[in-house]
Amino acid sequence: MKQRRLNKSQSTASFFDLVETDSGWIGLEVTGQGVRRVTLPAHNRDAVLAEFGIEEKDITHDAGGAGLADRLKHFFMGEPVVFQEGLDLSGATTFQQEVYEAACRIPFGETRSYGELAKAIGKPGSARAVGQALGANPIPILIPCHRVVAADGGMGGFSGGINTKKKLLEMEKSGKKNPSV
Repeated sequence: MKQRRLNKSQSTASFFDLVETDSGWIGLEVTGQGVRRVTLPAHNRDAVLAEFGIEEKDITHDAGGAGLADRLKHFFMGEPVVFQEGLDLSGATTFQQEVYEAACRIPFGETRSYGELAKAIGKPGSARAVGQALGANPIPILIPCHRVVAADGGMGGFSGGINTKKKLLEMEKSGKKNPSV
């Protein structure tokens, strides 16, 4: 499997795109360093534009490349997808970058606990800090923070809400699209 490029240096200008999936509209922010930000599905384009603080005229179609748009569409149809796009993590701390790299190694349809992720990065006992790092994840889905759960099997937290996290995990486990994510 190709190693994912995680760029940690300062980024350049941003380009924006919107992708329509079975679950709604997703926004992409891409720099010369890689994907900087991804939104979770919204019911309409305007919600994504508002989340990014941009206008329709700011959209650069295929900012993330047609391949990324296609992979996102397939992901929300419940298909196993491996995202290998470069990621612009210039705004993340070193600890966050370590957590994100570990989360990217969790396969489609599987979960790990916050504690397991903490051990994977060599910091056992830092499960709470791992959760906080994942809560700040600017690139959900590509950095699959929804695949990290509590040690007792509970959902833990998720920036898009617990119901969205449950639906994403159910979709991955069943292989069936879930348009209500």
